[in-house]
Amino acid sequence: MARKVLTGIPVSSGIAIGKAFFMNRRLYGSIPRQSIASHLVAGEQDRLRQALAQAARELEAAREQVPAELREHALLIDSHVTIMRDPKLCESACGFIERMRINAEWALLKAVKELEDKFAAIEDEYIRQRIQDVRLVADRVQSKLMGLARELRDIEGRIILMAHDLSPADTVGLEVDKIMAFTTAEGGKTSHTGILARSLQIPSLVGVQELEDEIRDGQFVIIDALKGRILVEPGEDEILEYSLLQNQFELYQKAIIRNCHLPAETIDGYRVQVMANIELFEEVAAVQDHGGEGVGLYRTEYSYMNRMALPDEDELTAEYTSLASILAPAKVVYRTLDLGADKVVSQFGAIDERNPALGLRSIRFCLQHKELFKAQIRAILRASVAGNVAMMYPMISGLRELREANKVLNIAKHELRSEGVPFNEEIPVGIMVELPSAVMTAELLAKEADFFSIGTNDLIQYSLGIDRTNKNVSYLYQPLHPAILRSIKHVVDAAHQSGIEVSLCGEVAADPFCVPILMGMQIDSLSMNPQAIPGIKRIIRQTTMAECKDLLRRVLECRTVNRINKLVMDTIFQRFPEELTFYSSLIESEDLI
Repeated sequence: MARKVLTGIPVSSGIAIGKAFFMNRRLYGSIPRQSIASHLVAGEQDRLRQALAQAARELEAAREQVPAELREHALLIDSHVTIMRDPKLCESACGFIERMRINAEWALLKAVKELEDKFAAIEDEYIRQRIQDVRLVADRVQSKLMGLARELRDIEGRIILMAHDLSPADTVGLEVDKIMAFTTAEGGKTSHTGILARSLQIPSLVGVQELEDEIRDGQFVIIDALKGRILVEPGEDEILEYSLLQNQFELYQKAIIRNCHLPAETIDGYRVQVMANIELFEEVAAVQDHGGEGVGLYRTEYSYMNRMALPDEDELTAEYTSLASILAPAKVVYRTLDLGADKVVSQFGAIDERNPALGLRSIRFCLQHKELFKAQIRAILRASVAGNVAMMYPMISGLRELREANKVLNIAKHELRSEGVPFNEEIPVGIMVELPSAVMTAELLAKEADFFSIGTNDLIQYSLGIDRTNKNVSYLYQPLHPAILRSIKHVVDAAHQSGIEVSLCGEVAADPFCVPILMGMQIDSLSMNPQAIPGIKRIIRQTTMAECKDLLRRVLECRTVNRINKLVMDTIFQRFPEELTFYSSLIESEDLI
């Protein structure tokens, strides 16, 4: 039995078994404080300057090696080089060396602490969080000062890479053939580490608590990036069990990838489109490699974040045109800006709200910043000549917001016509249905929208009144709650009665326990993370519309969520035992298995 089991967030699925190699640890607890004689001050200051300069040169060299498809990471490297070359950080640390007669390591720690205090007083959340970049820079320089710098070229054999966090320079310099898996103490699903791991298809866990306290270099570990676990010093029986599972998973992956470009069509001929949710241009390769039939949700807000200046219309047009061109004739659906207090852009200052989920966000934010909104719409319209482009507004609560958004759209169209700029006059414009008010007025909205896209993540949150990131109530996040199923069915029926199509782009779309029920409702398309596409397509191809409708009928007869979950679990486990070995479902519950 493993000595310890740690948990983290799986960002790229798979299993890896091997030895841990730490590229960096948080050094703050081990930095030495030493007093120095006055005649050693100049030498200590010079040692610090050399460490900063050497670290900057290494990053600049790493930047030159960044392939074109990872240019976003190159921009992040530039920001770290700028911090290293900023004379203020060096002058501050050198000042501590001189005044306090302390070693360079401790002086740098003092200088960073001083900056942390200043950043903590900044109201703008985005700017405040940039202190993490300063810490990453300081860690790199401290490693050099302490003689602890480890590079991936130091690696012998294949290892499981562990780190407090991986900087952009770290990630672009990875020798992939040496790395079986990534794990980091920091990070989330949308961190650059997570995105890179998914694009490289390497098993990966981020946000692993106790990672640096519980694991040492060379220790044997099992990374279970299917369930989000690390087994530290596993027993022989666990190694055997996971070796078999790893082999099964690799065979399964090869089998589903081999057929992922086949259409998602049931045995009795019902065709559904399976598309991808992405936020970066770099993910296009993953869409195509996994059989995605287009992009059903392009999260445009990421082009506005992690930068000091807003993108202008030309820049956005170039980005949207490139994406549409490379995917044509496949469809790309651009979701207009979904910003708010939870995803801030520094140019608009901090949005101080007690409850951001119910505040100024998404379409509400755009309608209060119409010039920003119009610039984005103009860019999408200009890109519409390059491919099969559609756009949709997030978080529409009723007809008034839809009509206000369309007014901005019509102004943008009028301007482009006047300027002689070509665009697709018939570009489809849809809405995201993610509020109960939109569900209840779906019949009205369907008459003025070209399509619906159901965002189940928010729809569940708002319908059931729960925050799924709140550990006290997250157990109430129930995709198969009778209210949710009836809401989705109501939206699908209302759309079809008006002759428009319905997509579903929340996490439910990638859940094999939910997909047969959605098929039974005759959903038109599903959109999910690219890696989930092959498995979902395979399930669809193995089922029939008749059995999906029968399952839906039986589910709708159930009165409680527990009864529905048990019915679905029993049915799906019996029907698709092989696929479900590798899935962690949204409805998984220990008391039901």
